[in-house]
Amino acid sequence: MAAPKPYRIDSITQIHRLMGLPSPHHPLIGIINLKDLRGLATDPALNTVLLDLYVVSLKRGCDKLLYGQQHYDFDEGLMAFMAPGQLLRGDENGVPPQLEGWMLFIHPDFLWNTSLSRKIKQYDYFGYSTHEALFLSDKEEAIINGIIDTIRHEYQANMDKFSQDVLIAHLEVLFTYAQRFYERQFITRKVSSSKLLERLDDLLTEYINGDELSTKGLPTVQQLAEALTVSTKYLSSLLKQLTGQTTQQLIHQKLIDKAKERLSTTELSVGEIAYELGFEHPQSFNKLFKAKTNQSPLAFRASFN
Repeated sequence: MAAPKPYRIDSITQIHRLMGLPSPHHPLIGIINLKDLRGLATDPALNTVLLDLYVVSLKRGCDKLLYGQQHYDFDEGLMAFMAPGQLLRGDENGVPPQLEGWMLFIHPDFLWNTSLSRKIKQYDYFGYSTHEALFLSDKEEAIINGIIDTIRHEYQANMDKFSQDVLIAHLEVLFTYAQRFYERQFITRKVSSSKLLERLDDLLTEYINGDELSTKGLPTVQQLAEALTVSTKYLSSLLKQLTGQTTQQLIHQKLIDKAKERLSTTELSVGEIAYELGFEHPQSFNKLFKAKTNQSPLAFRASFN
């Protein structure tokens, strides 16, 4: 039997109605306290919903809610981010009684014609997979909760011509702190991060030394991320933080290392080496090699003779 189509939610008013909550104070931005949802038995048809909203959440004591195909088992504060068009899955038994935290919903229209409408696309964590959520220390959680309390107070107050600007400013502070805490997480969880980088290095080495490079070409960032079971954005952010390189730059560096080996240890022509490395045209290989080494493949080979 085919899986039921996800239920589409495109407004904060719709969320409040489905959850049996009072009408929202603001039609385009709102915060739901998860304690208000404890024990709520939802319609099974709503177990999978497609949200046309930005969602920021902080949860504690929940091992039932799922994002995408992943679910969490945690006691510390866990912060997650969703961009419009992503799936949110719940448990068929309803909201667990131990659930704590909040969910912030932002309609894209609220950001229209503001600096944040463009800037929000630069926060890669809105594209991270579910198991790449942000684990907060008690101090970090207190900072985030303080910002959320301020946002809640502002949109519940009487609106004036400054209200949207003030809310946008607080949202930018919230997202900037999240960016800072994610970069801290890349460093403090260095063991798991290093293991991921080791697996990436092994994958690239195996691929480049294998027989498929000439027929299938270079591996894509998407292929590598899928093999590592992480999102492309998380992988790129992790690499940038720990190595200063993007995933694409790392792929090219491994390729150039292999090219140097073939140029210095074989008598194959530059065109033959280019073909081995997955390049359809030797000119593309020459261009990349020179960009990375400041010399042509032939000049590099000549330096060994």
